[in-house]
Amino acid sequence: MLENIRTDIQRLIAAYETEKAANATLRAELEESKAKVDAYRKQIEELNKQIDSLRLQSAFTGSAADNEAARKKVDKLIKEIDRCISLMEA
Repeated sequence: MLENIRTDIQRLIAAYETEKAANATLRAELEESKAKVDAYRKQIEELNKQIDSLRLQSAFTGSAADNEAARKKVDKLIKEIDRCISLMEA
């Protein structure tokens, strides 16, 4: 009976160590994901600034077709980043 208890305790300790290691791995992945999300948010801010700049620029120069193409490219990039962020946050 005492031997069974020792075996059970050893199994519990082993299971605890395994879960502890898994927890550490998940925490590291979480920190990495948070860093990526921050980087993507900064990139979104920069792209939004570029959009504003392009809109201001288009008010003074350039054809509407060129500006529309540039806006579509930037909008596509923003949507792609938003999709990446939502996938990372899920």
